[in-house]
Amino acid sequence: MKIGVVCYPTFGGSGVVATELGKGLSKIGHQIHFITYDQPTRLDFFNENIFYHEVGIPAYPLFHYPPYELALASKMVNVVKYEKLDVLHVHYAIPHASAAYMAKKILETQGIYIPVVTTLHGTDITLVGKDASYEPVVTFSINQSEGVTAVSEDLKRDTYAHFDIKKDIEVIPNFVDVSRFKKQRKEHFKTAICPFGEKLLVHTSNFRAVKRVEDVVRVFDKLRKHIPCKLILVGDGPERMNIEKLCRELSTCSDIRFLGKLDAVEEVLSVGDLFIMPSEKESFGLAALEAMACEVPVISSNTGGLPELNVQGKTGFLSNVGDIDDMVKNALIILKDENLPAFKKNALERAKEFDINRIMPHYVDFYEKIVAEHKKVQEV
Repeated sequence: MKIGVVCYPTFGGSGVVATELGKGLSKIGHQIHFITYDQPTRLDFFNENIFYHEVGIPAYPLFHYPPYELALASKMVNVVKYEKLDVLHVHYAIPHASAAYMAKKILETQGIYIPVVTTLHGTDITLVGKDASYEPVVTFSINQSEGVTAVSEDLKRDTYAHFDIKKDIEVIPNFVDVSRFKKQRKEHFKTAICPFGEKLLVHTSNFRAVKRVEDVVRVFDKLRKHIPCKLILVGDGPERMNIEKLCRELSTCSDIRFLGKLDAVEEVLSVGDLFIMPSEKESFGLAALEAMACEVPVISSNTGGLPELNVQGKTGFLSNVGDIDDMVKNALIILKDENLPAFKKNALERAKEFDINRIMPHYVDFYEKIVAEHKKVQEV
């Protein structure tokens, strides 16, 4: 099957999932065509089944904001037409679903009919999509897609609750490549950070307000009053300056390392003892899943799709958003020497349930169903 994949090429969850899915599909013989404005960060290899089509964004003095959606739609038209794609899979509703609809209608005037699958990832629905400026377009674009998927049952419920969606939404959860995300022998790295055997806490995110990175630092500040520990923060974003300021105010800077954006985050996770995800909202919690695959238990908020991933008392614990004291209490339970091995083992076993080789066939089946249904409609 020839599949067009449209995504953001950044470190965000939707781009990561789209890229890893495309890579996985290419390995089993499908031809994957990535269509985006830059090479995806996770696209770390090419093979005979992977193609990359860059969307050029023209800059004209007339445009205060370059019209990316139009450039994207034009590129989709060309790729579908000349590469003879079977299906377009767009990740993140804004603006990919609407651009796909535009491309689809243009292609129809040329006698080319392409089905579109839209995958909803989270903030495209729960945050950006609810904005009155976007809601009509988001609703229309989703309803005009031949197939719609969401990464969790919670996101599916949110979508139906806040948009007038007439389409069936198939839940296909996020996944992890357990052949990559696995515990590695990095004892030298752990010793360098924790020379006296301190417990190591890890957080990875894009440092947006919704991730509540400040809560991570406050949990760590309280936790280190009970046990020796260190904290690694992976990622970057608009909240980083505020977090650095908070570290100085709490006098925790000497025990916290900011590593910025990393491609090989699994190397850091391999030496972690506990992953912290106190987000205001998470449609799924991909970063937590990657940590679990590296045998790192999780303390998280009980919001969004996190309860569908993090099993209370087994792979970690869930707390109400902002309940720092409860998170500290749960962290102390997990980090006890007699408890930690079981939590680590459970985290890995849970992660294996979301291995890409288990989840990817659901996407393949969904593509085949949508393509077959689309053909029947065209034959009528």
